[in-house]
Amino acid sequence: MSTETLVAIVIVVVAVALVVGVWQFLKSRRTAVLRNRFGPEYDHVLRSARTPAEAERELQERQARVEKFSIRPLSHEDAERFGAEWRKVQARFVDEPRTAVLDADRLIGEVMRSRGYPVDDPNRRLDDLSVDHAHVLNHYRAGREIVARHERGQATTEDLRQAMVHFRALFEELVVVNRSNASRRAS
Repeated sequence: MSTETLVAIVIVVVAVALVVGVWQFLKSRRTAVLRNRFGPEYDHVLRSARTPAEAERELQERQARVEKFSIRPLSHEDAERFGAEWRKVQARFVDEPRTAVLDADRLIGEVMRSRGYPVDDPNRRLDDLSVDHAHVLNHYRAGREIVARHERGQATTEDLRQAMVHFRALFEELVVVNRSNASRRAS
């Protein structure tokens, strides 16, 4: 084998190794970014997907879809109004826990709509919220599961109380955190 052929083979091998190394680096970086952004939702999607690549593709599609929405913070007035409605729903829980939980779920839908999220498809709600609110999404998912059990007549009052706690975590993320961000921007 000639020296030129050997040098050509070495160059090709080094080039392939570099391409593979860069590809692996970019892939691991994409995974790290998605894990950071989606938190526990990354693992949830990974468990339901056939492959990690399929899971990451799903998360990237969610992100691209949500970026097309006109998500906006609530006005100070809307945040105050929703806060007052939430307090009424919580107060109603004492006498009417079943109604209060359904009202809490409905109110979250109203807040989402006011923020610019489409809310017609309940399954899409979870996907859409996962992009910017992944760290509280498990709360919403758990609350929705309790509501489904409630609709089948299988939820206790303690279950309904837990649903309210779960819903409050998302509600505060969508409204209360929004209110404090608006206050900081105004200062």
